[in-house]
Amino acid sequence: MTAPDFPRAPFQTMHALREACINLRGPARAAGQQIADREATLTKPAGSLGRLEELTRWMGEWQNRVMPSLERIQVIVFAGNHGVVAQGVSPWPSDVTAQMVANFEHGGAAINQLARIGGARLDVICLEKLRSTRDFTQGAAMDEAGFLSAVNTGYVSVSPDTDLLCPGEMGIGNTTAASTLSAALFGGQGSDWAGRGTGLDDAGVTRKAHVIDRALSFHGESLRDPLEAARRVGGFELAAIMGAVLAARHHGIPVLLDGFVCTAAAAPLFALSLDGLDHTRLSHRSAEAAHMRLAGLLGLDPLLNMALRLGEASGGALAIPLLKAALACHEGMATFADAAISQADSDAT
Repeated sequence: MTAPDFPRAPFQTMHALREACINLRGPARAAGQQIADREATLTKPAGSLGRLEELTRWMGEWQNRVMPSLERIQVIVFAGNHGVVAQGVSPWPSDVTAQMVANFEHGGAAINQLARIGGARLDVICLEKLRSTRDFTQGAAMDEAGFLSAVNTGYVSVSPDTDLLCPGEMGIGNTTAASTLSAALFGGQGSDWAGRGTGLDDAGVTRKAHVIDRALSFHGESLRDPLEAARRVGGFELAAIMGAVLAARHHGIPVLLDGFVCTAAAAPLFALSLDGLDHTRLSHRSAEAAHMRLAGLLGLDPLLNMALRLGEASGGALAIPLLKAALACHEGMATFADAAISQADSDAT
């Protein structure tokens, strides 16, 4: 389950990473058109399968296949710890991150079951041996070397022959990092972005909002740069998710984003290039209060609404069968000609 040793890091400087985030491949529109043409011949009223039709075309355009494939699905859970936990932003101690990693490795977590049901390979990757980032109310969460190392780890963890990527995270305190990063990228105050995370009461949410505001004030204008924002107020596992989503774009792999933390981790790619997340779909609407605000800013419409707030790539894995259903209909349905069924007269009034 744990990923093998990785090749040499691809990004040695922040400039190289920035260039990679801007110079992006686009979708294969010709493949998408052929998929749409086939959809028009299947035994159903035009558009009657709704978003299932759009999902098939989306997969095909990014895989550059007229018949998309979901044979090789990779779920990756990145784990990291956060120094900002010292500010009392979580009811859980940082030790829980390592304990949950052990649970993943022994097959006892929700994501183990959901990945198995979805027929996906599950990799669990610990960043920096779970060494905490710096408390970002007092300094940058990561220095440049640490940030690039985390991005590189995420980037090279993605198998280039993967058909679908579902990134996820585990890290006590990471909803505070996600909220602060979202505020840095898109504006607003701590109270606009702070949520209950893993179970904060009202006083805890207020304290979390104050911590976010202190971080925003401390870092100031430096947060205007999306990569600097990710380095200064993010986390190791968030940086790794960004690297993995970037790798998927470069390899032509569609991505199912998970909940609030995962979405926030990928958001710098959108901030750097407005089409930077076009190869992604949002698997679900998280119960975390700020998730839909962030999704709206990114132009992402969730596929599911199951009141999940677990992380771990659970929402992404849960949506895998939905994509398989879309593909099964596209592959398996008969055409009107095959079934000798008359089609509606498009010229009828």
